[in-house]
Order: sequence, then C-alpha cells, then structure tokens
Amino acid sequence: MTSLTSRQASASSPTAAPKVNEVVGVPAGIGATARRARAEAYDAWLARLLLPDRPGVALLAVGGLGRWQCAPYGDLDLVLVHSGVAGIDELAAELWYPIWDAGLRLDHSVRTVAEALSVAQDDVKVALGLLDARLVAGDPDLADTLIRSATDHWRRTAVRQLAPLRETTLARWQAHGELAFLLEGDLKEAAGGLRDVGILRAVALAGITDALRPAVHAAHLRLLDTRDALHQQVGRRVDRLLAQEREGVAALLGLRQAPSGDTGAAGPAGSAGDGDALLRRVAGDARTISHALDDAFRAADRLRSGRRRGADGRPLRRPVARDVVEHDGELVLARTAIGARPDPNLSLRVAAAAAVTGLPIARATCEWLATYCPPLPTPWPAEARAALTTLLGAGTGLLPAWETCDRYGLIDGWLPEWTRLRSLPQHNPVHRFTLDRHLVQTAFEASRHTRDVDRPDLLLLGAFLHDIGKGLPGDHSTVGAPIAEAMAARIGLPAAEAKLIGTLVRLHLLLPEVATRRDLADPVTISGVAEAVGDVTTLDLLHALARADAAATGPGAWSDWKGRLIAELVARVRTTLDTGAVPEPPAPDPALVAGPLPVVHLTGDRVAVAAADRRGLLATVAGCLALHRLEVLAADASTVDGRALVECRVQPRYGLPPEPVALSSDLRRAVGGDVSVTQRLRGRALAARGAGAEPRVVWHRDAATDAVLLELRAADAAGLLYRVTSALDAAGAQVRAARIATLGGDVVDVFYLVGSWPSDDERTRLEAAVLAAV
Repeated sequence: MTSLTSRQASASSPTAAPKVNEVVGVPAGIGATARRARAEAYDAWLARLLLPDRPGVALLAVGGLGRWQCAPYGDLDLVLVHSGVAGIDELAAELWYPIWDAGLRLDHSVRTVAEALSVAQDDVKVALGLLDARLVAGDPDLADTLIRSATDHWRRTAVRQLAPLRETTLARWQAHGELAFLLEGDLKEAAGGLRDVGILRAVALAGITDALRPAVHAAHLRLLDTRDALHQQVGRRVDRLLAQEREGVAALLGLRQAPSGDTGAAGPAGSAGDGDALLRRVAGDARTISHALDDAFRAADRLRSGRRRGADGRPLRRPVARDVVEHDGELVLARTAIGARPDPNLSLRVAAAAAVTGLPIARATCEWLATYCPPLPTPWPAEARAALTTLLGAGTGLLPAWETCDRYGLIDGWLPEWTRLRSLPQHNPVHRFTLDRHLVQTAFEASRHTRDVDRPDLLLLGAFLHDIGKGLPGDHSTVGAPIAEAMAARIGLPAAEAKLIGTLVRLHLLLPEVATRRDLADPVTISGVAEAVGDVTTLDLLHALARADAAATGPGAWSDWKGRLIAELVARVRTTLDTGAVPEPPAPDPALVAGPLPVVHLTGDRVAVAAADRRGLLATVAGCLALHRLEVLAADASTVDGRALVECRVQPRYGLPPEPVALSSDLRRAVGGDVSVTQRLRGRALAARGAGAEPRVVWHRDAATDAVLLELRAADAAGLLYRVTSALDAAGAQVRAARIATLGGDVVDVFYLVGSWPSDDERTRLEAAVLAAV
C-alpha cells in the first residue's frame, strides 16, 4: 500500500487530491465530502472485483463504508450474501484476496440471509451492523431482503436487545474510560465516542427516543473530522488521540493559535495548531453524545419495565428528599416545589439526592432548575453548604450527578469559576483526566478517607478545590490558595475554616514532595514540615488529601513505597507536633554493622550493603543496580565504626526483578573493588542517556542539618544516578543521601552533599560536573 504522510497530504492542492491507497484510488481529505468520496471509490473498485450478473449473490457494505463515512485508514467491513449458490467459497476467495493484496484491513463474512438473521438474533453487535448495510454490487433483491428483514427484526426487538447491549457498552466504557475527561482518549471506543453514535442511531431507528438530535449530529460530524485528521496526521489507522498528535491534528482541522495567543482562533496558515482547543472541543462533543446515550438507555428501560403504578393506577411517586421525589426511576421536583417561590438551594438539594440515591435527574427537572432556580446568595445558606458536602461525599453517585448538573449549566450557577476549569487539559503525563474531572474525582477519592480526619467536610471541599489555581500564571498551589479561600468564604465557611481551606490548597503537595525528595531522618526535614502544617488536624487533612489526589491522578502517581514514605513522614511530624521534640533517627541495621565485610542484604525493595569505608561506594552500588535494571528510589550512605553503609530502595525498571544470586554476587565483587564489574556497569549505564529539555540544577542551602541539597531536574534515563554520583565523587563531593522522584519522563533527583559549600565558584564547578554527567 502506498500512502502519503499528513504533511504531504496537507500540502497537496485540491485539484490533485492525495491518495490514501494508490491501488484502489481512494482520496485523502477531511470532512463529509472526503469521506463520501472515499466510500464511492471503494464501491467502484469492489464492484469490479465481484463478477457481474451473478444472481443469488450480493456484496453488502457495513460499518463506515456502509454509512458512507470512510476514514482515511479505516477497515473495510463487508458481508457476502448468497442464496445457497454453488462455488461461493471460491467466489469469496476471489473477492477477499485482492483486498488483502491492496494492503487493506478487512472484516468479512459469507452468509445466507437466514444465517445472517440468525447471527443477528443472537449477537446484538451484528444486529447493529446490519442496520448500516447497503448494496455495493450484485443481486439487489437479495440485498433488499436482508436489509429489510434485519431492520424489521431490530424494530420489533430493540427494547429487549438494548439491555444486553447496555452491559457490553458499560464494559467497554470501563475498559476505555470517558472521552470527555481523558487527556489521551480513544475517539471510537471510549464513552461518548463514535461507537456510541452507532447505538444512538439504532435507538432512533427503533423509535424509542429522539436520540439523533441536531446537537448529537453536529458532535458526531466533528468527531469524524477529528478522526480523519488523526489518520492523516499519523499516516495509519489510529483512534487514540495522543498528546503528541494534538497540535498537528488541530492544525489540520483549522484550530490554529492566533498571533494574539487567543485559544481556538483560526489563525493564519502555518501557525501552530491549538491542541488545547481541540481537546476541549472533543470533550464537549463526547459529553453531548454520552448524555444522549444515557437518556436513550433510560427511555428503553422505562419501555421495557413499564411504569410502576399504585392501587389507584397512577404512577408511583416516592419522596427521597425535601422537594424531591422519585418518579418512574428518575428524580423530579415535588409539585409543591414547582408552584412555590423558587428556592436558591433547590438545585443543590436535587443534586445531593441524586448522588446519594444513585437515581438520575429527569431532563425536564434539570431544564426547570436551569431556567427558574435563582442564584445562591453570598454567603451561601447553611442548607446549601450542607447539600454541597453531601454531594461531594456521596461516593460513586457523585460523578454521574455532577456531570448531569454540569450538562445543564447548574454548576456554573453555583461556582462561576467552573467555566474556566471545564475540560481544561493538564500537560503532565502522570495525569489521565482533564482538570474538571480530576477535581471531582479527587473529592470522590477523598470520601474514602472521611473517617480518618476530624473535619470530613473540609477534606471534601479541600480535595475539590486543591488544583483550582491550574491554568493561571504561577505556581498553582500558591495561586490557588487565595482563590480557594475566597470560594470557601462565599460558600459560607467561617473565616478560620476558609483560611484552612486555603492552607490545604497551598500545601497539598507538601507531604508527597518532602517524603520523596528529602531525608526523613534529618531533624530539619521534620521540623520544617511541622512548622508549615502547624497542627495535627491540618496534618491529617493533608495526609488524606495526598492519598486522594494521587488516586485521582493516575497509576503513575502512587506506589506502595511512596505511601510508606508519606506515612513515615506523617508519623514523625505528628510526634513533633504532639511532644515538641523531633524523633531520633532510626538506628542502623544491626546486620550491617557486625560480621565480616562486605555484607549484602536483599529484601523485597531494599538493597543494603556494608563495605570498607572508601570514596565512591554509593556510585558503585548505584551502577551495579543499574546494570541489573533496577531503579533507585532512595539511597542513604553513612559511616559507622569505619564501615561504609549504603541502603537503597529500588524497583525493577521493566517490571521483572533481577536474579538475586547474580545481583548479590556482582554487588560483593563491585564494592570489593573488582574492576571487571566496574567496567561492565560503566559501559551499560553510560549507554542510555535521557532526552528532552535541558537539565537544570537547583541548590537548597537550609534544608538539612549537615548538608547542602543539590537538586537535579532532568530527563529520566537508566544509570542516571550512577553517572551523577560518580561525577560528584570525582569532583570531591560526599553524598550522604539521595532521593529520586520520577514525574512521567522526567526526574527530580536530590543529593545531600556533606558540608556547607559556601563558595560560589565551587558550587558552579560542581554544577557543571553534574550537568556534564547527565
């Protein structure tokens, strides 16, 4: 298959349209016209492959080709229908092999009408596929029989078949996530993606609800355009919109950054694509589709189960909260609430009831609240504040209730700041969600820890507001603190509690950063955190918030080792706050300070070595661990009675632990001065160097009792710790501890250098040696 890159395709003139496939003659391009042109080109080519004048045989297109919506590098979905004619297998082979030879991906089947309908009856996905079927070549009567029969069967059985379809759809959403909130979502498979539009089309065909409203149709076309641009950008079939492709895709779609910096503007040709504007547009379209599908599934549920009625024959209404009742499986307003003077607290009460009960809010109720519910006064009444706390602490019911309220603009009425946060991308590879979803997810995760703190209400609000400063200039913790404090005051918290919310936002990264980047045995570390936190109540809130924030960020933001470090830090700081005295550092491992040298202990994620005191021992151990593909997370070096002790916390770089006998043997030989081991580890460790932005060194002069901290920010690479510690040793610096924090593809490595290092020239020389080693 011969194809053009996206750059070549975009540079071609409209009169000489680039070809996705030269054999077939399929044009590239973005938009409905280009998709139709690709389908027509495939039709013409396929019609030539099927022998003409063959009664009882028909070639049907399904999927994107059946809908005239061919992506530049999409699959061909074909069904060869026959009436039992002889030689059908040979005919099929004559058809399929030229398609494969052209380099096209093919999903195919050969069936009679009865067989196709039987499979559709047992497999709802096949039933949906046949709804898109159309004749490409062959017997039109045979094709019409299958298409009409499949459509009639779906209309008769749609309500029943949507139940198992919903289960498979939920499983797909669980696997692929929600497109509206993912930073790198699958445009087809994620919730709110293109596959969900197929379900909406089937629901509309069955007459269950007006699933394909104009807003859904427009969102669908924009997602199709985005996928076209993604295929053209990458030059192959791909449905996941990765971060590195965003700007190129945005440029192809005309979402360019204007010279003024206004996002989403259609700037001049050649200006950079606005990836953030693209992500926000995709998020809005995915939300539209998800909401429509939620409505469609609920409508099908009501048709299938029927309305529950009382003895008088009227639909049952069950009160669930003040002014809120359950009606037909949804939450609606009580009749007295509609007729009374509108209550500004009402929308929050409805949202809280939905989150607690897990019941959806009826569309008409949401529309009424958005139209007639008056704005909340400042400060909020206690009832509104209590409803918000209930909503944030409702657990699994929070996320769907919040999204429904956001769909109808209710949250903008509660919190005007939400408009800025909606669908805001986060440019950190550790994060998996957009900012708005991350904040709600953090509140959800914080609800798991409400029993661990004295003020669960402040934990929930602090978790919800902790990243409120993102998207604004400056450090988001510092910038966000006064914003969060002002919002807490507007919500109605007393001044002292609002100030505490600001403190939680300002310090929400304190515990994880200190735990992973500082020596927890150093009294300066513990006293510094104790002074910043101030009291045990705040300490417990920050501990719970750190765990919730990490869980809401993504799997790369947490580990058992990080959890143990934070718990150890919290325990030491708690002791200091309770007693006023900093705990004594732990005593050295007795097994390392006795017995013949060298001593090597391997236990779980801990590597401990004792050897005769000499320079460069930490670098030797770090290099040997790199040789065995172990990442060092923390390292401590000390001297006890003439023995040099090195203790490291490690994890396998590629998931598989090393062979312990070989690792122990190499460590013993290396710390004993075996040159052959040293040469091996040098050769391998120096082979892998990081890439990306220029590395940077930052000095911290008052962060340790007996040392100066050198902080290195650089791209992650195997053997980095070995190279840097070797350079420090060669420059005459003694490293007593190292802390390694990995943030996506970057690291923040902190080295405790014994001494005061007061000379600017000496620090400059040392800094140059470190940067040269990176």
